[in-house]
Amino acid sequence: MNNLAETGTGRFCWVDLAATNADSAKAFYGRLFGWTSIEQPANGGTFTRLQVSGQDVGSLYQLSQVNVEKQVPSHWTHYVRVADVEDATRRAVLCGGDVIVRPFAVPGMARVAVIVDPVGALVGLWQPLPAEMEQNGHG
Repeated sequence: MNNLAETGTGRFCWVDLAATNADSAKAFYGRLFGWTSIEQPANGGTFTRLQVSGQDVGSLYQLSQVNVEKQVPSHWTHYVRVADVEDATRRAVLCGGDVIVRPFAVPGMARVAVIVDPVGALVGLWQPLPAEMEQNGHG
């Protein structure tokens, strides 16, 4: 998961943690796995890239206050690489899924969306940005 260029379409390629307390999660995983935290703007807020030896291993972000008040628990989301996130989102709906988070760009990384499948499981869709693909020799 730390080199998206090596992850083919249709394979899991990224993971992130939606945390009820992002600072506590950063401290826990930093102590447990030695992950370092890099803050980055995204979707009108910020998220944290988690790294080991300068390589991305995933990300985490603070759940919104509304979700915390609704008692949405902290949870991990796994992302599958797709060629076109808008197309994959449309196909998910045609296959009986629902869109939880519409496609949006994570600057410098990817266009992402989150869907729920017909049995209620969440999965993220991940389309690397062209600059990220070119940087890794896939453009």
